[in-house]
Amino acid sequence: MPSFCLEVSGQFACFTRPEMKVERVSYDVMTPSAARSIFEAILWKPAIRWRVHRIEVLKPIRWINLRRNEVSAVVSTRNVQQAMTAGSGQLGLYIEDERQQRAGYFLRDVAYRIHADLSLAPGRSAEPLMKYTEMFARRATKGQCVNQPYLGCREFAAAFSLMASDAPAVTPIGETRELGWMLHDLDFTHPSDPQPRFFNARMLAGVIEVPPLEEARG
Repeated sequence: MPSFCLEVSGQFACFTRPEMKVERVSYDVMTPSAARSIFEAILWKPAIRWRVHRIEVLKPIRWINLRRNEVSAVVSTRNVQQAMTAGSGQLGLYIEDERQQRAGYFLRDVAYRIHADLSLAPGRSAEPLMKYTEMFARRATKGQCVNQPYLGCREFAAAFSLMASDAPAVTPIGETRELGWMLHDLDFTHPSDPQPRFFNARMLAGVIEVPPLEEARG
């Protein structure tokens, strides 16, 4: 099974805790689902799956308080359906009417090395895995991506680079801490009703070992 390592960094990051309903508060470190989304931003195909198994924290965990303007509403699905049926309709949102200012507790000046395995999706055994392996390596080496990778929130863009197997080792931070229950990923066993799965995360000398999703809890 091919395995890849990316080094990602950014000025700000927010891996939002789902229990925070109004204000955005980040987990202490990147979540596995956020790491997976970075791999998928570089290469995603229906035939492949990414499984993150290791996250290394390369910079000390630092925080910042920010207040941001956010839009509190979205265009309703019903309005879209009516506009499609009628051929015209009002789909715009007036930002001045929907704007809300919210506080956020974010990470700043972050850097991680994330490790993930590439495999074929169930029922895709006839697909050539090597093709996707070479495709990802080529795209990541050139800095190409399907969409801009981000660190939890789309406005927090992530810089990324592919780490070769013989790349110089970078020592993670020496800190060990209990991170508590952290979002692992969404379980799409039932696509119409995906369920969040959590695991009891622990950072040991700057490294979080991520268990398989099957071992996480709902």
